[in-house]
Amino acid sequence: MASFFKSFVTLALLVLAIGSTNAQLSKDFYSKTCPKLFPTVKSTVHSAIVKEARMGASLLRLFFHDCFVNGCDGSLLLDDTSSFTGEKNAVPNRNSARGFDVVDNIKSAVENVCPGVVSCADILAITARDSVAILGGPNWEVKLGRRDARTASLSAANNGIPPPTSDLSRLISSFSNLGLSTKDLVALSGAHTIGQSRCVQFRPRIYNETNIDSSFAKTRQANCPRTNGTGDNNLAPLDLKTPTYFDNSYFKNLIAKKGLLHSDQQLFNGGSTDSIVKSYYSSPSTFTSDFVAAMIKMGDIQPLTGSQGEIRKNCRRVN
Repeated sequence: MASFFKSFVTLALLVLAIGSTNAQLSKDFYSKTCPKLFPTVKSTVHSAIVKEARMGASLLRLFFHDCFVNGCDGSLLLDDTSSFTGEKNAVPNRNSARGFDVVDNIKSAVENVCPGVVSCADILAITARDSVAILGGPNWEVKLGRRDARTASLSAANNGIPPPTSDLSRLISSFSNLGLSTKDLVALSGAHTIGQSRCVQFRPRIYNETNIDSSFAKTRQANCPRTNGTGDNNLAPLDLKTPTYFDNSYFKNLIAKKGLLHSDQQLFNGGSTDSIVKSYYSSPSTFTSDFVAAMIKMGDIQPLTGSQGEIRKNCRRVN
């Protein structure tokens, strides 16, 4: 009888372990353990955006760059140490990814109201949603329950995040590898309705490409010299019309051949995504609903849940 009871307990614990490892994300994950989570995050994000409107786009981008590398696990936030190499110095992130100090402030504020409960990965997901909503875009319920990675991958960051030089086929395959459709690609690219890019990222397009409005190219050339190493960090808005307001004018820019990045204009260049761009330009509501669906779908990429990973006390280092 004793051995049967022991076997039963062992089996029950195994079932619990499997169940916790395969736990699913849910919209009310912190409703009891951290009821003040959403207003705490939103007030800190709002303060950061009031201080610098560009920060909304930067925070949204952190979520993208986290999810595209081994899933939405907060790995992007880890600092390098003498014995650990993170993702912050990968080519897509070095001198480009920003807003880490704001994430630190949000984490501190959340720790004050519910210490040791909310993961940095979930903070990125909520912060991305709040950034979009504060800048005039759609709101949605964020699925939560992610845990934080104890590792990061410089090589995966270098290889997994499509660069601004990508052609359409590479963009489609990069997104497809993560379970994201071509429609998701175009909808998520609409995030470039906010934010700015550095001269070094768009210089080849404004000087060398022909599928670009000539007056637009000249305007951008004025603040981005042809010579490499000169003005590399000079900024230009990704959306010519409303760079600090989340709307669908990004798609109008593409139709007018005023996409700032090569990868932007690839979405409207005689290829398979032209029709999606046109639909998002003619119907803002279609864009916003597809964007929300794609953001939720992206947030589902390989999350650590249950007993996997940890809840970091400091987003910059493992516990």
